[in-house]
Amino acid sequence: MNQTFTVTGMTCGHCEKAVTRAIQDADPQAQVKIDRSANLVEVESTQARDILAKAIAEEGYAVKD
Repeated sequence: MNQTFTVTGMTCGHCEKAVTRAIQDADPQAQVKIDRSANLVEVESTQARDILAKAIAEEGYAVKD
């Protein structure tokens, strides 16, 4: 299932890698695309939205609905 998150606080490539790693820790098969300038994270995953949002938040980034 394709899900889009608005994530604030990503300022660099390291931030993108941290968010991608957090998502892939929750779902190793997840495909992640990040548009940092638009604060958008697109995820193709079978995991529930709340699990992915929690993984991003635990990495220190704010997830807006």
